[in-house]
Amino acid sequence: MIAIIDYGMGNLHSVSKAVERLGHEAKVTSDPGEILAADGAILPGVGAFGDAMRNLRETGLDEAAKAFARSGRPMLGICLGMQLLFSESEEHGRHEGLGLLPGRVVRFQGPFKVPHMGWNRLKFERENPLTEGLDPGHVYFVHSYHVLPEHEGDLLATTDYHGPVTAIVGRGGLYGMQFHPEKSGELGMRLLGRFLSLTTKVQTESS
Repeated sequence: MIAIIDYGMGNLHSVSKAVERLGHEAKVTSDPGEILAADGAILPGVGAFGDAMRNLRETGLDEAAKAFARSGRPMLGICLGMQLLFSESEEHGRHEGLGLLPGRVVRFQGPFKVPHMGWNRLKFERENPLTEGLDPGHVYFVHSYHVLPEHEGDLLATTDYHGPVTAIVGRGGLYGMQFHPEKSGELGMRLLGRFLSLTTKVQTESS
């Protein structure tokens, strides 16, 4: 079962349906026990970083998410959910994140349109089971803030929006996608499918 963490801010229905279309059981839940019992977890998110962290803390889901990530089982942050994996954000003041990956979330700066919205081509930066053998096509972004990872090895893919922008991160079983894979056509679904296949691999190895 894939737990889709419900803290009140995210495209829960669309992510759940995408997981089910790929042949996996999905459960939208705010129950820490159900999350910790899952084979994989997805942390979606739409909205402001500070509001999201407040909701996570008030419900105890911040500790559930951290515990799940520490278990080594596959976990995926999507859009704001990816940003929440990092140390801190400057969105409307300084806010601490989950601290699962070192790095900062900063606003786009420059004489260009913000938010970054639309289809952009991925560039795979290093080999990883999530991206191995895939052709780097276009995926769908909507964001005004972007992640600056502290460690280059955590950066799996970038896109170009007036310079390189973090698109996919990963370390161990922990992954993040700045774009919306469930809205990104064939490539998005293939990437989501790759993540889900990692949860199946963990089940097989533990049985």
